[in-house]
Amino acid sequence: MGKNKEKKKSRIRLVPILILLAIGYAGWHYTRTANGAITAIVTSLLLLIIFKIWLSTRGSARLRKAGIKEIDEMTGEEFEEYLGHLFNKRGYHVSYTKASGDYGADLILEDREEVIAVQAKRYSGTVGVKAVQEIIGALRMYEATQGWVVTNSYFTRQAEKLAESNDVYLIDRDELIDMILRKR
Repeated sequence: MGKNKEKKKSRIRLVPILILLAIGYAGWHYTRTANGAITAIVTSLLLLIIFKIWLSTRGSARLRKAGIKEIDEMTGEEFEEYLGHLFNKRGYHVSYTKASGDYGADLILEDREEVIAVQAKRYSGTVGVKAVQEIIGALRMYEATQGWVVTNSYFTRQAEKLAESNDVYLIDRDELIDMILRKR
């Protein structure tokens, strides 16, 4: 089974090379010069780079324009990225933690005085105590001065009580909508 995977990987790596050779051949075929082949390959690579840049900026623009209805349809990772754009717009330097093993924080916000660990929860139901416990654990790990939990939903009473006793700032659906509207 291992050999089959290796063969498949080598075939997948071979495809871009074959495409470039075909483009080079087409350039040579029309111009009958090596310069024509090189020009065709370089032009196609530049177009590919421009297309990839356009795709990434298009996705960022979609996130920046999103409202609460679009947020409700996002994945957890898209919500984290959206919050990163939102907090960046509010003047914070934003860094993302790795997806797994993040020690309870999804974003780290920094300004001149504060380091804020943020737990992002894009839920359809209420957010419970576990999210608050996770951010409390992340405070020391990231040497954060504050801990926030942000959701597109609402918090349970127990989560609110635990957050209050541990100085964790909770941002629920209503406050998130206010932040989005103030951003625009």
